[in-house]
Amino acid sequence: MGRTELRVELLQHTENPEQLVAMAAKLCYSAAGIGELQKGVSARDQSGFVRKLSDMGHLSPFEHATFTFGIEGVSRSLLAQITRHRIASFSVKSQRYVGEGSAANRDDVFNYIIPPRIAALGEAEVKEYSRQMAQMQQWYDYWLEKLAAAGDAAKEDARFVLPNAAETKLAVTMNARELLHFFAVRCCNRAQWEIRALATEMLRLVRRVAPELFREAGPRCLMGPCPEGPMSCGEHAAVREKFRQL
Repeated sequence: MGRTELRVELLQHTENPEQLVAMAAKLCYSAAGIGELQKGVSARDQSGFVRKLSDMGHLSPFEHATFTFGIEGVSRSLLAQITRHRIASFSVKSQRYVGEGSAANRDDVFNYIIPPRIAALGEAEVKEYSRQMAQMQQWYDYWLEKLAAAGDAAKEDARFVLPNAAETKLAVTMNARELLHFFAVRCCNRAQWEIRALATEMLRLVRRVAPELFREAGPRCLMGPCPEGPMSCGEHAAVREKFRQL
């Protein structure tokens, strides 16, 4: 255990998400029955229709398609950011019930994230950062021992000395419309580096299974001027090229 990095997996998603979105949208404007609509949608490619919905901004049908991600190698700091996206479901590894480090190995250290700016300072600074994480593990173990009489409940108090850098694992489910909003906000260069990396990887995964739903997904500058005004990153062309090749 110790230093760890981001890993994301698309665990599950709505079957044929673009067909479902198309059928839900057609239902709004058709007198046909559900069975007839299903047959018509499944018989033809719906890419053009889904693209038209996106261009019109008719996005409520997108809410019928959901995507569930397994995420690990992210910090508790990221957890505080991603849970601000309230149209989502979260299941998160508990620091109350799951201990950090290994009780069988007193030299073991909880998993933690190293910010890239610290890693870029060089080996000596990374070593110092790791030493600090090990110190926090010792503090955590100290309180586990002092609170041993509380049994497993000791973890809920000992965790207070752990840092934002401590790794967490979570499962997240969002519908396609909320994902579009999430990508617009969190893929932006002005988003914090860790959640930006997560959002970009999530977008890469969903584009594989629903390319039309997420054809224009990404930071808002992809489809127009940067909305950040004087706080723009100034890298409009590079950002567009990055997401074109994603």
